[in-house]
Amino acid sequence: MDDPLRAISAELGFFTRAHAREAGYDDRVIAREARAGRWLRIRRGYYTFPDTWSAASAEERHLLVCRTVLDSLGGKVALSHTSGCLAHQVDVWGIPLDRIHVTRLDGGAGRIEAGVVHHEGLVLDHEVGVVDGMRVLAPQRCVLEAGSLGRPESALVLLNSALHRRRCSIDDIGDQFDTMAHWPRVRHLHVPVHMATDQAESVGESRGLWLFFVEHLPAPTLQHEVVVAGRLVGRTDWAWLKHNGLGEFDGKVKYGRLLEPGQDAGEVVFQEKRREDQLREATDAWMVRLVWSDLDRPSQTAARIRAKLARAS
Repeated sequence: MDDPLRAISAELGFFTRAHAREAGYDDRVIAREARAGRWLRIRRGYYTFPDTWSAASAEERHLLVCRTVLDSLGGKVALSHTSGCLAHQVDVWGIPLDRIHVTRLDGGAGRIEAGVVHHEGLVLDHEVGVVDGMRVLAPQRCVLEAGSLGRPESALVLLNSALHRRRCSIDDIGDQFDTMAHWPRVRHLHVPVHMATDQAESVGESRGLWLFFVEHLPAPTLQHEVVVAGRLVGRTDWAWLKHNGLGEFDGKVKYGRLLEPGQDAGEVVFQEKRREDQLREATDAWMVRLVWSDLDRPSQTAARIRAKLARAS
């Protein structure tokens, strides 16, 4: 790679004004490159290349900016809240990613400055770790603090993702919640903390659980395996065993994860439909398949499921 700034950007995700000067660019040329759009200014003194930025997801862009914040502030802060969750590769849904969240380790005052929210709070040594080169608070603290920024449904997504990905345990979350129970905005997390499970494998499955709860539907069994004559026919996201019902979340992301090299989405849809038919034939159960839009209209979706439950009674 001939361009030293490209090499630095490939390693760090960004390059600094100091890097550019060392590569022979003076301030006038640096300003010209940024104005021309050949370099993208992330924050003061930090740049990346437009193609790097455009190829990144919203979560990847957030983490790239996190790296620049940590680079500029040194050991004074650690990533926390939403930013900490992303560093731990925990799914974040329903909480804005427009600001970087850090917690002060040096006793500095809380404030919002240049798109960075500086939080105050007691941080013990064992609560600070390093993930992929980034200083970050413990995952159980991050998910609870991030959950306090949004609705309980968003908090359940965070908690379930952290548990499913083995970032922390149920006991870790319970102990952390007991410690934080009287912190601002944490009290409303009581229900999602007690609902949290490591069996929900996706954002859609967790949101489905929240929908069933708020609409007073029976709580389903998660990841139910359908076995006939000793043979595993398939596994469903949700199952209402007493009502002989099965449920699946059917999001496009799910199909993306199922795609094999050279396989198109239409083929996967067909295979999923065939699998659903096999499950119904093997169990004589009814099936409900939810998509993203169903989760956004909970009362109508609950009425659909309630009707199926009633017919099975």
